[in-house]
Amino acid sequence: MKNWNRTSLLTGVLAGITAALLSMGANTQSSLAIVLYAASALPILIAGLGWGNAAAIAAIVVAGGAAVALVSPYFALLIVVVTLVPAGWLSHLSNLARPASELGGPEGSLAWYPLSDILVHLAGLVTVGMIIVGYIVGYDSSVSDIMVDMVVEAVKAQEPLYNPDAAAIAQLKSIFALALPLVQGAIWVLMLFAAYYLATRIVQLSGKALRPREDVPSSLSMHRNAIFVFLGGLALTFFGGAPAVIGALVCGTFGAGFLLSGFASFHFRTRGKSWRLPVLWIAYLSVFVFTIPAFFFLLSGLIDTRRAIALTPTGKN
Repeated sequence: MKNWNRTSLLTGVLAGITAALLSMGANTQSSLAIVLYAASALPILIAGLGWGNAAAIAAIVVAGGAAVALVSPYFALLIVVVTLVPAGWLSHLSNLARPASELGGPEGSLAWYPLSDILVHLAGLVTVGMIIVGYIVGYDSSVSDIMVDMVVEAVKAQEPLYNPDAAAIAQLKSIFALALPLVQGAIWVLMLFAAYYLATRIVQLSGKALRPREDVPSSLSMHRNAIFVFLGGLALTFFGGAPAVIGALVCGTFGAGFLLSGFASFHFRTRGKSWRLPVLWIAYLSVFVFTIPAFFFLLSGLIDTRRAIALTPTGKN
């Protein structure tokens, strides 16, 4: 047991150093910043999924301490709240299991924490993390206003005849003030889930995985109660000010969860079809290029709230 604990802590330390380096690399490589920030969650996830909570906690502490020492406390807070803690918590949830008989399942089996609930936790953690960071750094609508002004000036430089009136610019700023947190929240949920998915595959290939491999298309969905959170966020966007920004953020984070659920459902329903591969490519490209088709998958995710639970024989874990 002592050797196992020592191995877990050492793995966590190495994972924390790796996560800190990836995060600091994002500060110097602006073009790859979002990818590197999301990639910094990968070492935490791998450590937690393969070596347990001790490794994940050690990784978070080491990465946060390195960020404080080498960059700043604000930077450390950013990566800890928005990236490292969510990654550690996801690995913890993924390793949770209980006797299936407690849930009405077969004797001699373990029931693992549902992937649908893990996805809801991810959306909630990203929401809370971004609210905390926004509060500390003093985020308000002036950030989006500056970005709109920069875009307008750039367009004017290309098209000298472009001269929108004040009312049009004000309307654009009001729309962008809600679009910015919505898009940021959605992208971050998608990126962290991609890191989680990749980490589970890496750990499974290494033979260290505690959780069994799941059929993601048939098990990935959002919990039905998440619909009320999404609708609550949508309602907040009509209040204006800080409540509207928070509401837009909630719509983005939980909407991304339902979007992932919709894609999973689409994968599941097209399974075994001869035309499946080209249709999947067309679906992904249409969402990436036109964005509007994403509403179809979002609606599909809102409708489909299956809740599958992975089971394994007790003797195998």
